[in-house]
Amino acid sequence: MYKQPSRNVSSDQIINKMKDLSNVAAVEVDSGSEGQRVDNFLMRVCKGVPRSHVYRILRTGQVRVNSRRVEATYRLQPGDRVRIPPMRLAQRAQKTAPPLDFPVVYEDDALLVVDKPAGTAVHGGSGISFGVIEQMRAARPRLKLLELAHRLDRETSGLLILAKKRSALTALHAALREGQVKKEYLVLVRGNWRNEKQHVSLPLKKFLTRSGERRVSVDREGRESQTVFRRRKVFRDYTLLSAELLTGRTHQIRVHLTHLGFPIAGDDKYGDFELNRALAKQGLKRMFLHAGELELAHPLSGDALKLHAPLPEDLSRFLDSLGS
Repeated sequence: MYKQPSRNVSSDQIINKMKDLSNVAAVEVDSGSEGQRVDNFLMRVCKGVPRSHVYRILRTGQVRVNSRRVEATYRLQPGDRVRIPPMRLAQRAQKTAPPLDFPVVYEDDALLVVDKPAGTAVHGGSGISFGVIEQMRAARPRLKLLELAHRLDRETSGLLILAKKRSALTALHAALREGQVKKEYLVLVRGNWRNEKQHVSLPLKKFLTRSGERRVSVDREGRESQTVFRRRKVFRDYTLLSAELLTGRTHQIRVHLTHLGFPIAGDDKYGDFELNRALAKQGLKRMFLHAGELELAHPLSGDALKLHAPLPEDLSRFLDSLGS
């Protein structure tokens, strides 16, 4: 039987108070959580609860905001009352993220932009104990807030924006939704890309495989997805492209290119698997996709920012091996 809800406390206080997750908690949202998605809010305040369980209680309506069911994407407002049901911690011991400061490209009192290496997830979950955000929080314990503004695939390297203030995070999310952040990637594809510039518009839809793996495909019922590709350099069997995202869908660049017949070199999810095995012997042991350029207005000051992360050494070395 559920116990009576605890008294209302602020979202900052509840992080310290929710040591015992066996009680129903009633949380009144303060200004520090304004604009945060309810799923991210729950994962922040319910430390140690598996992500899958957080999404399950949202899906089944056990979490209520102002006595109503909400989607995981609902953004909280000051004064919202969040009902959090009893939850059990994962049975196995929770691993503590080792502190790690990733290469910093830009930092001020509101933003932190790092150059994420390939092979590192941006956050824990799905069998991964911790990622960039957990390690950065451990490395900078004095920061009151540190949140991801967007995401990169685990095998993608390059620029990743983190927010150090809730106001900056809210403004960044709005800018990303409205297409006011220019994101440009470098990508190597198999084949001869003929057009100097090509605007690709193909709708994308998420689905689950029989094994439960998340995938994306081109589907007329999917969400609008637009990428602008520019030819940068031509090799005998490959083309180096830049890819500018006009929308930010999951696996957008990877799926657009594969659908057009130009799989990304080293892509182990949508690429040419036989080719990838051959490339690994030639020295390319990862997907050739790098988030190299960001242009945006600073979320608080409005100043123009243009940020660059150079191509990682392993990718530069592989390009050199291809010749002209």
